[in-house]
This record gives sequence, structure tokens and C-alpha cells, in this order.
Amino acid sequence: KGRKDFRVKIRGYGVDLIEVEKALRSHGGVKETVVVAPQTETGEARLVGYFTSHIQPAPSVSELRSFLKEKLPDYMIPAAFVKLDAMPLTFNGKVDRKALPTPEKSRPELVTPYVTPRTEIDKRLVQIWEEVLDIRPVGIHDNFFDLGGHSLTATRIVSQVIKQFQLEIPLQFFFQSPTVAEMVAVIAEYQGMKLGEKDLESGLIEAPSLRPVSRDGQLPLSFAQQRLWFLHQLAPNNAAYNEPKALRLRGRLDMEAIQRALNAIVGRHEALRSTFPSVDGSPIQVVHESQSLELAQIDVSGWPVSQREKEAHRVFREITHRPFDLEKDLMLRAALIRLDQDDHILLIVTYHIAFDGWSSDILFRELSALYDAFSRGQPSPLPDLPIQYADYAVWQREWVQGEVLEEQLSYWKKQLENVSPLELPTDHPRPPVQRYRGQKQAFALPQALADGLKSLSRQERVTLFMTLLVAFQTLLHRYSSQDDIAVGCPIAGRNRFELEGLIGFFANTLVLRNDLGGNPTFRELLARARKVSLGAYAHLQLPFEKLVEELKPERNLSHNPLFQVMFQLWSDPKESLELPGIRVEGVGLDSGIAKLDLALGMVDEGENLQGLLEYNTDLFEAATMTRMLSHFQTLLEGIVANPEQRVSDLPILTGKEHQQLLVEWNDTATEYPQGKCIHQLFE
Repeated sequence: KGRKDFRVKIRGYGVDLIEVEKALRSHGGVKETVVVAPQTETGEARLVGYFTSHIQPAPSVSELRSFLKEKLPDYMIPAAFVKLDAMPLTFNGKVDRKALPTPEKSRPELVTPYVTPRTEIDKRLVQIWEEVLDIRPVGIHDNFFDLGGHSLTATRIVSQVIKQFQLEIPLQFFFQSPTVAEMVAVIAEYQGMKLGEKDLESGLIEAPSLRPVSRDGQLPLSFAQQRLWFLHQLAPNNAAYNEPKALRLRGRLDMEAIQRALNAIVGRHEALRSTFPSVDGSPIQVVHESQSLELAQIDVSGWPVSQREKEAHRVFREITHRPFDLEKDLMLRAALIRLDQDDHILLIVTYHIAFDGWSSDILFRELSALYDAFSRGQPSPLPDLPIQYADYAVWQREWVQGEVLEEQLSYWKKQLENVSPLELPTDHPRPPVQRYRGQKQAFALPQALADGLKSLSRQERVTLFMTLLVAFQTLLHRYSSQDDIAVGCPIAGRNRFELEGLIGFFANTLVLRNDLGGNPTFRELLARARKVSLGAYAHLQLPFEKLVEELKPERNLSHNPLFQVMFQLWSDPKESLELPGIRVEGVGLDSGIAKLDLALGMVDEGENLQGLLEYNTDLFEAATMTRMLSHFQTLLEGIVANPEQRVSDLPILTGKEHQQLLVEWNDTATEYPQGKCIHQLFE
């Protein structure tokens, strides 16, 4: 078999099994290793490491896991380890992978002794741990990550804890208390007290239950919807908050099935069929009965082959830039552009007031399932949704008020006091009114650099997000000479299990402000950023829109309030559209829209780090952005090489720029005519 036969996908990341085996075999107590990736009952692959040992006692699971954490990223560490006396072999003397024993679902051998649950809360939490991890028994002092847990399973556990105990627990809080006993101690203490200062500081907030509400009477907008509605009133013909998605579909397409599937999605999610009229100057949302979506079909197959892509792009831009009427339109429009008989582009445009990034994953997942069922003459396989977006809007209004609101506002007011706009040097003057015109540039970091950044993050006990954010803020500091750098960072805003499968606008934005004053080392700056990030995670319940409303920053139509630059890192696998008999490909069509001065998005795909820089073309030229991305990569390389360097000493100039600055531009030598004095040269 070739090496590619030993590459698998784990939670969306590409993993080389041979690389994991090599790392495991480098442990002094391990003799032979085999790593496989069987599927669990849920269809999710997980890594299992088999090993033999030549020492007694053999290395424990905790010891092996700790050892591998120094060498591999979390997604490459096996979820289970199995010690064998000898590897099963084939007649040819090779390891017989088919004969490897199935890992038991029992608790692995850990350094921590097993302790049974004692109280009712113990038992309830242990049951959650066991169901999510599919391991029994779980002791109350067993570390979640030593049991094979990872970020996705942590999210599921937090959702279940929120459901059972009605507590708002930030995911970061769980990472700090990864045992049942630690979580029990917090919950038990919390439930014995009334809501007060100590509870609020801990990040645990008692939230009202999220339940369906009556559709009689006027339904409010969520805070996020209300701010977007206000922006729409200022510029009703602006398409900045249109959210386009385009996919190339190659194969025989069932037109009826895709039309039915889109209609079924609109019928399932009220947010897509809600309108937002004004009553006495204030907006309300009106949920309409299931409406039929018109799938526009545009045929460009009659154009010359060389012109079809260009015409398809023109149609894409026209549909994408068409504004939504918030009082009349569905919040989703779709078009099918036909390039050839079995070659189409599916274009879906939604309005941000009813949609966010997480919603895209839900849309593609449901469209895949519904198209598959309808094309085979089957009914919808999707279960009914327990709540809808309007229920969430009412719940949010009931919750973010009173003591909860005051505590959250107190933190953010202090955190963002006197925050200054970021003044980057621009190629063109800033227009008095923002026009949201933009372009994008894609880039990828070399694998060695990506691995170095992840290794540094593990060493400094920070997330890769924090490392990349601080590096980006360092670059902005070097460009602007400002010490006070505030960057907007989107979060999903769905830390309740009821919201996981719902299309709507739940995303929130945290403003992470870091002080680069005093010329700290990058390592010192990371420590500052970690403190800022953890404080923000503990106060993420306050909607950004409510923060803007309360802080009342000076209104300026030329740029966004509180921050002008955004950073985002995606590390979890994204849902993609899968249609039977159809090859689905992404379409690199640029919408020509930018909401901010700069927005840097990066994707951790396991093997490498890729990025997309969106920039405002009213301010910046493409060449400037290309140069900025080169500086960013040079800066990252300097950080990995020596994080003890001070911020002012970290390199940003490329090798070519060094040559120009230090050699070419300083080369002032010239031929001097012989036999003439200097005054004769002037003559």
C-alpha cells in the first residue's frame, strides 16, 4: 500500500497514521506500534493506538497521552490505547490489522484512581460524560481529555450540562474544570446560593428556560436583528449584509427535488420567512405561514464556452447585490445558473438578519438530506424543530436585563473605556460614508510554519486562535504605531443545545483589546492576551449590539464603531453539500463586498493553515494587501524562531525588501568626472 492509504480524516483534519505511529514509538517504553482509525457507532472515525512494551510496568495511558501532547496536535492523539503482549501477524510476517482486537469501551488505565459517584449531581454528570464519550465507567476525578475527549465532545457535554442544570457555562470554563468533581463543586456551590456577585464573577449565570412562546401579539427582534434593522433603515439599498453562497454542481440534477428541498428548509425555519415591519417607529418581526421559494433558473449555456464563466459571474454579482426588502421578502433567495446540460451553479443569498456562519452548515446539511430523500421519492427525514428564532429573541430579551445586564456591561465598559479607532496608513483617503466595496486575497502558510505555531501555542498554554490573534495585532501595531489595538472576533453564540440546529442570527462579536505598550516580548504579550481572552469568554453573554447601544460611541458613517478590523479562526470541520450523483465544488466568485477596513479569516485544516484577507478597496490597493500578507508570514516565522524577541525587534520585512532597503536604495555611488572641480560640474 502507498502512504496515502494511511491518511484518514479525524474531525475534519487530515491525519497521517504513520506519523502518529512514529511519535508513539519514540517513547522509551514502547516497542511496537500500530495506529488505526475505526468508525464509531455514530459513524465518526477515532484514532486507536496499539502498542507493545519492553518494560514493566508498561507505560500508562496518561503517560502516553502526556508524552504525545508534546509532539502532536490534539486531533492526532489517539482517543484510546490498547496494550498488546504481541502484534498479530500475517503469514508474511506483517502486522495483521484486521486481527487487532476491538478496543473496549471501558475506562482506560489512568494514573488517577477510579472514584465512584457519590451524590445525585455526581451521578447525573457521570452519566453525561459516559454517554458523550461512550466509555464506562467514568470516575469523578477522571480528566475529560485523558478519556479521549476533544473540543467537539466538550461542546456536547457543555450543551447537556446547560440543558440539565439551566446554567450558562462558557466552553472555556469547562476546559478549566475538566473533571466531574470540579464541575460538581461549582454547581453545588452555585445552587446553594442566590444569584449574586460571586456567581456572576464565576461566569455561571442562571438563565430562564428557552421555550416556545405564543405568536399572538407583537414579537420582538433580537438585539443583533435590531441593530441590523437600524443599519438597513440608514441605507436600505446597501447589500453589505447579503450573505452569498455559490456551489458548482456537475451531474444530472433533479430540479424538482432541489426546489422541494429549498422550500422545505424555508418551511422548517421561521427566521427565513419572517419580515420586519415598523410599528410606531420600532421594528417587530412577523412570522408568515410557509411560503413557496422561487428558484430562479438562468441559462447561460447559449453563450460561447469561453464567455459562460464571465456571464455567470455577472449574474452572481447582480443577484448578490440586489437589496432585500425587510417588509416583504423572504430572507433567502436562490438561483440556478445553467452553464451546460449537466453543469450548474447553485447560488443562495440570505440576509444577515436571519442567517450567520453556523446557519450555512445547517443549510447544507439539511439540503443534502432533503434532496437525497426527495430524489428517491421519500418523505423528509428531518425531525421537527423544538423552538424557532422568535422564541430565542423573546428569551434573550427576558434574560439580558437587570443584574445580569449590569454585571456584563460593567465588565465591558471597563474593558473598552476610551478605546481609540485604529488608524492604519491607507492608499486612499477614507470616504465620509462607508461604501462597503471590497476584494479578497487568499494565502496559505507553509506546513512547517503552521506546525511551529501550534507547538508554540501548546508550550505557552494558549490556543492557536490566541497566538494568531496576537500576531495579527502585533502587525497592526507595527503598521499604525498604536499600542492600543482592538480587534473584533466573531463567536457562534450558540452555547445552548436548543440552538444547535436552528437557522438564524445568533453570532456575537467580542472586542478583544490588547495593550502592546512597553515593548514586551511576544511571550509576555501572549500572557496578556490569554488574560484578556479568558475574561471575554466569561462575559460573552452580552450581545455586541447591546454593548454599542449602551456605550454610545461617537457615530461615524465612515467606519464601524469600536473596531475596524476583524479576526477569525475556524478549526472545526464545516458541513458541505453532498448530493447523490452530483460532484459538488466550491465556486471562487468574489461578491465585491467588505464590511470593515480589514477582516482576516484563517482555517486550521490540520495539515496547514489557510487564510483569506478581505479588505476595503476604497482604502487599500491590492499590492498593499499582498505586501501586508508577506509581512504577516515573515512576522510569524520570526515569532516561531524566537518568541523571546521584543515586539519592536520581530522581523516583518521580506528578504527582497531587506535587499532594497539596505543595499539597492543606499547605493548612491556614481561616476565622478576626472579633472573637473565641483563648481565646473554645476556649470
